[in-house]
Amino acid sequence: MIGAASVASVDAGTVVRAQHGDSGALQDVVAASLPLVYGVVGRGLGISATGSSGDVDDVVQETMLRAVSSLSDLQQPERFRSWLVAIAYRQMQEHHRARRRRPVPHDLVDDGYGAMPDPVDVADRAVASVVLDDQRRSLALAARWLDPAHQGVLGLWWQETSGGLGRGDLARALGVDRRHAAVRVQRMRAQLDVARGVVVALGATPRCAALDDAATGWDGTPNPLWRKRLHRHVRRCTECLGRQHGLVAPEHLVPAAGLLPVPAALAASVHGLASGAASGDVAAAASSAHGWWQHLVEQVRHGGEAVTAAPAAAVTAAVTAASVAVVGGGVAVTAWVAPDRPDVVVTSVAEVPPAEVPPADPVEPPPPTSPTRGVATADLYVAPDGSDAAGGSYAHPFASLAHAVGVVRPGQTIALRGGTYELTAPVEITTDGAPGARIVLSGYRDETPVLVLDGVPADQWPLVHRAARWTVQALEITGSRSHAYVCLSCVDTVFQDLNSHGNARSGLLLRGDGTVGNQVLDSVFADNHDDASRGDAGIGLGVTFGSGEGNVVAGNRFVNNADDGVDLAGFASPVTLRDNVAVGNGFNRWGIADWRGNGGGFTLGGGEDLPVAAHVLVGNVARGNGHHGFADGGNTGVIRLTGNEASDNGVVGYDLRASAAVLDGSTAAGNGVAGRLGDQVVLDAVAASW
Repeated sequence: MIGAASVASVDAGTVVRAQHGDSGALQDVVAASLPLVYGVVGRGLGISATGSSGDVDDVVQETMLRAVSSLSDLQQPERFRSWLVAIAYRQMQEHHRARRRRPVPHDLVDDGYGAMPDPVDVADRAVASVVLDDQRRSLALAARWLDPAHQGVLGLWWQETSGGLGRGDLARALGVDRRHAAVRVQRMRAQLDVARGVVVALGATPRCAALDDAATGWDGTPNPLWRKRLHRHVRRCTECLGRQHGLVAPEHLVPAAGLLPVPAALAASVHGLASGAASGDVAAAASSAHGWWQHLVEQVRHGGEAVTAAPAAAVTAAVTAASVAVVGGGVAVTAWVAPDRPDVVVTSVAEVPPAEVPPADPVEPPPPTSPTRGVATADLYVAPDGSDAAGGSYAHPFASLAHAVGVVRPGQTIALRGGTYELTAPVEITTDGAPGARIVLSGYRDETPVLVLDGVPADQWPLVHRAARWTVQALEITGSRSHAYVCLSCVDTVFQDLNSHGNARSGLLLRGDGTVGNQVLDSVFADNHDDASRGDAGIGLGVTFGSGEGNVVAGNRFVNNADDGVDLAGFASPVTLRDNVAVGNGFNRWGIADWRGNGGGFTLGGGEDLPVAAHVLVGNVARGNGHHGFADGGNTGVIRLTGNEASDNGVVGYDLRASAAVLDGSTAAGNGVAGRLGDQVVLDAVAASW
């Protein structure tokens, strides 16, 4: 096997000489390019340092053939690397399209899920024994579960993280700008985390019995459909989630795993291609190289003389192609191809002294002398002047929230330092916390982090949360051109001490079936307004269009929003609202022409399906709102209102014409109309005296 510790760069001058027929320059271009192409394709198609596959080698050879044959057409030699990676990415996409048109061979499918395919080359086994541990193995398995488009992005991102590509190279390979490249990477990372969770759960011994039930009918082949089905179980199963404790972030595994080593046979094949191309016969060179490579692979598979161990000094003079060491675990494995025996790979093994351990980051400052609004310490830190290439420590923080939520693990805390964070692309939160190991996203101490969202297009949600068991607190959120923060089917997530203001559609929105056990506490939702809707949108908080038990909204203030302070439209399960205040909602405070808003304090139902939900309201205040204080919105459920106050609202204090509401100790004063009540409403003496 021929490996690479780093990707050699190709200078523009060498590319130009190769374009003008310099055979030596062409060989240099091919030698420097092959490790990069093999790494991109290998990671993208889901192999690891344990071994190659025919699919990977075929795509690599086709990529190199296309690159060599069209090199003369490259107009900007200084962008050779980006051009080459773009060819590799397109070939991977074509490979996936071709696979969808033919059945998957049985020998490419894992038998008994947990074992990687047997390596083709004996040298691969030697390298596997020194560079692969369980987490890198599970990461390689997880890659097979990704959607095909994400597999291609994974291959590019792996090279970026290893230092072989820059973000600009990655973006050009995908044919998008840097901002959209970041979104593509983030979505791939989110899906990779899901896939790792599925892989770890499937590989557990003993395996969760309920997971076996969920996998009934699965044929053992990793695919996106079964990834989604199995993840639905894993994300809510305490046993399966517990298997994920201690998982290391993928980018921290990349340097340890290194770049994928190029099999010697493939290297010799591609070098033969370059030699043929230099002589002007690309097609013949490709045919010859492919045949030579197939011959060597068959030799290895059938037990022929494929690997001979020998001291490095004994074969130095016979080296052809490349000769590079793969290092790991204190051992270096070096491989060569002998020119006089193309079916022989020569290896040597030597001990490597341990690398010097870098000094630890500076410790945290002394503990605070008094309680602070945000967390006093954290596992990961983010700061406006940080770098996502840093380690995320207090001394060397990350720069972006997107990076931090991508690498955080159950039980960890993310602290955002004070300052402004301007988002230009959506941030998606997809990593679940675990029972007893919540994930916390918080401001740091008494500093104020401000998430400014106006750089995200209006047709996208800037903050999207799809995870369970989080606490999000002590943040300021502003400027969204849509809903600011959307929590989709979230479970056991706490939002506390937020200041979400000046957004268009809403300050915070919980929605979707499976919205279970969440809490919104002690926060402010103010000044949210969508000018284009002329008053029909711009709520403080929404718990809408979904279902799920145990959701609580308590101790919040909903102030001066264009539409309702709180909207429960379309939510089919009871929500408890306690000790909240809704003030001044439903007025045109922005000079919007043709205002048509009818906003109020608390709307307790509504929507297309008009679900029946028995919401519970205790000790809430609706004061000085433009339309209603409390309204059932068409919800016919038994809404219980205890000890609430509706005062000085423009139209009606309690608009409960559809529901079978129960009013107990709730007061009304100074409203346009105290109450509009249906025949089924049950009143106590206080309400009866309005």
